[in-house]
Amino acid sequence: MPNSEPLKPFLLAFPGPLRDRLVRAVLDGVKVSTTGLLAEYEAEKEELPPVGERSALIDSDGREIAVLEVTEVRVLRLGDIDLPHVIDEGEGHASVAEWRADHERFWHGAEMREALGDPGFAVDDDTMVVAERFRVVELSAPVAGTAER
Repeated sequence: MPNSEPLKPFLLAFPGPLRDRLVRAVLDGVKVSTTGLLAEYEAEKEELPPVGERSALIDSDGREIAVLEVTEVRVLRLGDIDLPHVIDEGEGHASVAEWRADHERFWHGAEMREALGDPGFAVDDDTMVVAERFRVVELSAPVAGTAER
């Protein structure tokens, strides 16, 4: 009997152009990891996903696009993120410094600060982050402009 429980949403960034680009990178197979703030999990009173958990990748229109399975979860200092993780994020960064600058802009943005309930939120080397690896296990809906699987 199929599982009738709805899958937990897997949300990349906030709805809009960045989420659309990240979802496309997942579907194209170049994005197999992501990094979030541990503070986000704490603010939302959400537990870290266990390895093997399946979630629904959600696009900017709120549609379930694919089913993802978590293959690894690490909690580490922002200063300990390495180049292999950065490359696996599939966003085209050639260095950890370039990746970090982009992520700091996102994490220091008004939307994130509002989501965390902290208008002065800022990251540093000791900020704890959640580095997740995942794989696509099923496509749910076609997305215009993506490669067919």
